[in-house]
Amino acid sequence: MAVYKIVEMGEPILREKARPVPRITPNVIKLLENMADTMYDARGVGLAAPQVGVSKRVVVIDTGEGLIELINPEIIGKEGLDTEYEGCLSIPGITGEVQRAAMVKVRALDREGREKEYVGEGLLARAFQHEIDHLEGILFVDKAQNIKKT
Repeated sequence: MAVYKIVEMGEPILREKARPVPRITPNVIKLLENMADTMYDARGVGLAAPQVGVSKRVVVIDTGEGLIELINPEIIGKEGLDTEYEGCLSIPGITGEVQRAAMVKVRALDREGREKEYVGEGLLARAFQHEIDHLEGILFVDKAQNIKKT
């Protein structure tokens, strides 16, 4: 198990657009595994590679239904609207209400390089959008209202 240090708001990498993964190598697999370890250690439900200082389009998510690994994810469909409070491992002690799509469809590669599609509603839809925003250099506080210290 390897746990990375989570980069906090103010670090430039969190505002940069992450680079696509051109091919899946053993280093990308190791990144996925270490990101999952880091997310679980921090008791989060999602983590994007820029949050551990790596400019790659890689995300891990687990909302309680098992680990989802996404390489080069993109949102290909959205429906409805939902507003809930969010937090972020890179912005400890802060929450805010964020309006997001209630349902999203995401396309990404898995660790074997196979293209997969996922449909998320509720917390999973929110996690997909939150983590993919990280890959674009967008933080939840950019979209949040009613920001509070916890």
